[in-house]
Amino acid sequence: MAPPLDPESERSESQGTPLTADPAKAEAVRAVVESVRASSHLRAVIVRVTSGDQEILTEAVGESMTGVPATTAMHFRNGAVAISYVATLALLLEEQGALSLDDKVSQYLPDLRYADRVTIGQLAQMTSGYADYVADPLMADAQYAEPFRPWTPEELIAYSTGKPLVYAPGTNWNYSHTNYVILGLVIEKATGRSVDDLLQEKVLGPLGLENTEDPGTAAIPEPALHAFTSERREFLKLKPGEPFIEESTYWNPSWTITRGAVQTTNIFDLNTTAHAIGSGRLLKPESYQKMITRDLIGKTTAIDGCPTCFPQSVGYSYGLGIVTSGSWVLQNPLFSGAAGAFGYHPPTRTSIAVAVTFEPEAFDPATGGYANAADQLWRLIGETVVPDDPPPIRR
Repeated sequence: MAPPLDPESERSESQGTPLTADPAKAEAVRAVVESVRASSHLRAVIVRVTSGDQEILTEAVGESMTGVPATTAMHFRNGAVAISYVATLALLLEEQGALSLDDKVSQYLPDLRYADRVTIGQLAQMTSGYADYVADPLMADAQYAEPFRPWTPEELIAYSTGKPLVYAPGTNWNYSHTNYVILGLVIEKATGRSVDDLLQEKVLGPLGLENTEDPGTAAIPEPALHAFTSERREFLKLKPGEPFIEESTYWNPSWTITRGAVQTTNIFDLNTTAHAIGSGRLLKPESYQKMITRDLIGKTTAIDGCPTCFPQSVGYSYGLGIVTSGSWVLQNPLFSGAAGAFGYHPPTRTSIAVAVTFEPEAFDPATGGYANAADQLWRLIGETVVPDDPPPIRR
């Protein structure tokens, strides 16, 4: 496993004292940022790139709000990044004998539909077959009708367990938020403790992630990076091309993952996460290998009616709470008008963290849809700083 960056160095950077940088690489990364910012219509970009114990670039460009520059001190939601923390927590609990990934979910949630057919490990790898509540039109309409609504895990799960399994557990894969909502409930039952407390004690605290937390509400600590979106365009029945943008900074994100892991963070913690989670710093070697497994390659297929069922490949393979792509590992959240990503290259200990928000031109004028420019950006940065082994690029 790669050794961690020195925590004291991390703290000094956040206080404005950078580590030794490579000026040429910093300029090359800066050029990539500016290029993607223009082509993808990004309002703000916050980026931090390190290699081993050296900083390449930490910088913010653009505006958070009109007249308010984005800064590297700003906080933002981390979304699916927290999935990697919850997966790490599950593996740590297995190491400590509190549960086994081979346990049936029914051991902890006996009344949950299909729980007697699904294992904890299948939840963690998203091979359970549970439908994704986010893909349910009724849930989507309810969410867009009340974007500030707080959701309970039970409300979210009900949209999924009321449907048949998409496939027999363990036989395919689909990205389904349902898995990690259920996994959080399993962890609470197995330990008698909240996911929030467990993550702080076993993951966030040991990694020194002092700016990562679940505030328990839709709040974001100040200074906050503000987000804007057009994604409710179709729901609001607006005419195609009609100008429309709304602030989404404080839309309630309780639907995104299990309670206790609905988090905010900053670019320093996101970069630390890249190399700490990406190298398995907290895990025994055998647990880390479970996390970064590529055993789904060649075993998954597309399924009609399942938009997130697709064949896994070297370019995208889901392990336990983390994605491998080429020689890199990553997470790449996108929701409510903001996107982010971390990428880590174990051979060179290169860590990339980005957070972005969008201008109105980034959204489809008819549907309000938009692409994850953060995922494209970190990959292009990776191509720049590790040219001999770049991450696969989605052209």
